[in-house]
Amino acid sequence: MPTWTSPGPVEGPRFGAGRLLPALPGVWPGGARGSGGGSAGSGSAEQRSGGGEDTAGPEMTETLPPRGCPAAEPAEDGYFRKGCNPLAETGRSKLQNQRAVLNQQILRAVRMRAGAENLLRATTNNKVREQVLLELSFVNSDLQILKEELEGLNISVEVYQNAEETFSIPLVPLGLKETKEVDFTLPLKDFILEHYSEDSSEYEDEIADLMDLRQACRTPSRDEAGIEMLISYFLQLGYVENRFFPPTRHMGVLFTWYDSFTGVPVCQQNLLLEKASILFNIGALYTQIGTRCNRQTQAGLENAVDAFQKAAGVLSYLKETFTHTPSYDMSPAMLNVLVKMMLAQAQECVFEQIGLSGIRNEFFTLVKMTQEVAKVGEVYMLVNTAMNQEPVKENIPYSWSKLAQIKSDHYKALAHYFTATILCDHELQPGDDEDQQEKALSQLYDHMPEGLVALAVLKDKVRRKQLGKAHLRQAVVYHEEALRVCGLCKKLRNIDVLQEVLTAAHKRSLLKYAQQETEDDFLSLIQAPDILPKTEHKIETIAPQFSKVKVKDFFHKLGPLTVFSAKQRWTAPRTIRIPQGAGELGFHLKGGSPVQIYCLDPVCPAASMGLKEGDYIVSVGGVDCKWLGVNEVLEKLRSVGEQALEIKVISCQDTAASLHSKSATYSVGMQKTYSLICLAMDEDKIDQTKKAPLKLPFLSWGSKNRQKAASTLCLPSAVAGSSQTKKKLLPFTLLNTESSLY
Repeated sequence: MPTWTSPGPVEGPRFGAGRLLPALPGVWPGGARGSGGGSAGSGSAEQRSGGGEDTAGPEMTETLPPRGCPAAEPAEDGYFRKGCNPLAETGRSKLQNQRAVLNQQILRAVRMRAGAENLLRATTNNKVREQVLLELSFVNSDLQILKEELEGLNISVEVYQNAEETFSIPLVPLGLKETKEVDFTLPLKDFILEHYSEDSSEYEDEIADLMDLRQACRTPSRDEAGIEMLISYFLQLGYVENRFFPPTRHMGVLFTWYDSFTGVPVCQQNLLLEKASILFNIGALYTQIGTRCNRQTQAGLENAVDAFQKAAGVLSYLKETFTHTPSYDMSPAMLNVLVKMMLAQAQECVFEQIGLSGIRNEFFTLVKMTQEVAKVGEVYMLVNTAMNQEPVKENIPYSWSKLAQIKSDHYKALAHYFTATILCDHELQPGDDEDQQEKALSQLYDHMPEGLVALAVLKDKVRRKQLGKAHLRQAVVYHEEALRVCGLCKKLRNIDVLQEVLTAAHKRSLLKYAQQETEDDFLSLIQAPDILPKTEHKIETIAPQFSKVKVKDFFHKLGPLTVFSAKQRWTAPRTIRIPQGAGELGFHLKGGSPVQIYCLDPVCPAASMGLKEGDYIVSVGGVDCKWLGVNEVLEKLRSVGEQALEIKVISCQDTAASLHSKSATYSVGMQKTYSLICLAMDEDKIDQTKKAPLKLPFLSWGSKNRQKAASTLCLPSAVAGSSQTKKKLLPFTLLNTESSLY
């Protein structure tokens, strides 16, 4: 089969049946961009960010650090073996650094806003109120500007794309959530001493390993190793939660995470916030891996589809598991939109994968591609609709919503273009299968235009041409709408490759229409019917496979988790000394590890020394035996012989009633509801010994005062005369047991 090659995206001869359609930029990536195409965005990613992004070959850790910063040592246990070098000058790291700076600026502005609002509620002096209202207007303006800058980072998609120059519409990744450093040392050491009655200095290395792993998770590498590291930390948090976070009280460890879309911090002492945020970053990292894949190769597109499906699976798991998250980027409504967006991008990559080697200008091939590309347009239309619903509309980046609309119009236009090509370039020949072509054409539409029948259209050259031109007109309308929307969005019109793809596709449809034009066009009043979307490659979420990542409990020495956990309570270890020559021990052993005492003889020497029925043996002769079974413990007891025996045991106590966790931090029906704890709190001033007072969290509104509340995310101006509220909201409120996260 001869191959048709085009000197450009528009020019070229009219092609007949059996030849390949010319490669259309942004539709099927049949090759690299031409020499006339510029780099994505206004200037290259390196020019904007000061350094090139990590490519498919070397890791980010191999990028040269800034001058004066020592390079990472490739040691076996080195820090940078786990995470990326945070000082590496790459496009992605610079974006994350800019995000962290913006988060700090937003935090300061929110603190100023909180203080001004409290002053406005407290004062009755009109002059002071006027001055405070003026300051609030400035603060609101600053917050709006910072929010727009953060949105600019979220749409900096060109930095995350593959380094190879392509002529395809960019894919949208998620940025990683930023967090502050957490020091586990004192809380965990105190808990080990208090709860487990062990020397906490023996666990300093384990605590340091936990903190190193968390620090490394702030800069994961953009590959499977980075995913595995985040999952290992997520699983490690399960052990830490069971070991050190009892349900009856808080540990005094404050976790701070910044909203990925608004930059507003959320501070909680609940470990579930940490776990939910790590899950979000796992999904975000999958999206960055998907956008990094080379969309010019079959393997690259397969990897991209797999990455977006896995990202959707992780975000879906987050939505189902953590149903009351305190930040908007992890709210059920927002996660639902993000899942749809990731599946839509996977569907887009599937279409590119089908047309990677070129699309044959053949009847049945074009019918299949028409329905495939119509499916892409449909899923992006659903994404755009979801993005414009409350409460997501206020916080989703505006450019994301417009990009989804542009892609929907673009791929719908391509569906009409393919249909027009079927009708205009393929006449029914005597040897063709009429029934098969009639069936294929009928499947494209929900219903044929009035007065037209599929078989009659195939046989009538005039009707075929009229219907084909109607589809071309509709394609041009969709292309023009995509270009109009792109031109109205400041962020999107600066992405050069997007403009080039849309313009080339528009010109191609216009050229096709010009080739079909005749003098009697004004008599044609046929409206092109909608095309039914259909795909042979169903895109579904891929659930996270946490079991594939094997991790070892850092605090394994504390003993089996079924017994030695924060939920269990027991006495301090007691020493039982059995005198020399006591004969029979007077008790039996049962269970796994640790072993338990049962059938204790009440008159035996061990019972007189304080041994009780049901005690756990934790050591024999000074040797730890928490992980030993019955046979191994018996062996150690027999090895003592006739000498005096010394064992240590513990007795379980009644487990305290679990603290009932309540959460009303987010409500889909109340878009103004938001929970932001400890906005103006300095972490260095937290008193670890004091219990949290029972107060309302700042920026948490109910349905009664919803209209009066000033949402930080919506950034409205303060209104004079609204100083009186039914409840006083205090910004310096610690998390209490009645408003815990989950």
